[in-house]
Amino acid sequence: MIRVLLADDHLLIREALVLLLETEDGIEVVADVGRGDEAVERALALKPDVAVLDIDMPGLDGLAAAERLARDLPGCRLVIVTAHGRPGNLRRAMAAGVRGFLGKDTPGARLAQVVRQVAAGTRYIDPQLAADALAAEECPLTPRELDALRAAADGVPVSRIARGLGLSEGTVRNYLSAAVTKLGVDNRHAAVRAARDLGWL
Repeated sequence: MIRVLLADDHLLIREALVLLLETEDGIEVVADVGRGDEAVERALALKPDVAVLDIDMPGLDGLAAAERLARDLPGCRLVIVTAHGRPGNLRRAMAAGVRGFLGKDTPGARLAQVVRQVAAGTRYIDPQLAADALAAEECPLTPRELDALRAAADGVPVSRIARGLGLSEGTVRNYLSAAVTKLGVDNRHAAVRAARDLGWL
């Protein structure tokens, strides 16, 4: 029996996916949650074989949850099911050890197949998303510029970003300015939006 944890913040979608998977022989949904932090907490407690995660969730996004589970529960195989199949998200998911990546427009029966595949140790990446990722431009931002943008995402003042990253305020301003220039936008808020749209944050 393949034990699955499912995480999606949209209750209707989550319930539909639970019903879909529960009708499949050899698959049991042991938990379903609506937050990324809950997904990590429940997975660590229940140790499912596969965690199916949405990307956009409160508490902790699905990619951050995948990164944490890959580190703390390496025996759990990870699948991302998302409406945001941007190339940057796919690259980040692969770096986090995700074994399956598919869009929410995928036929329902395919999800069960993917769960079985990743539980068996193989990988499944939606072919169109993989092709898009190969064709996409690489992120021009350095890891520190990305850190500064992530920290600035909620309009946090530079002084607090500097404290949080252990940097001087001038260094943070330089990173943010470099990100704005590289992305060809007018300010850090636009840079955050652009980097998110490209899947780099």
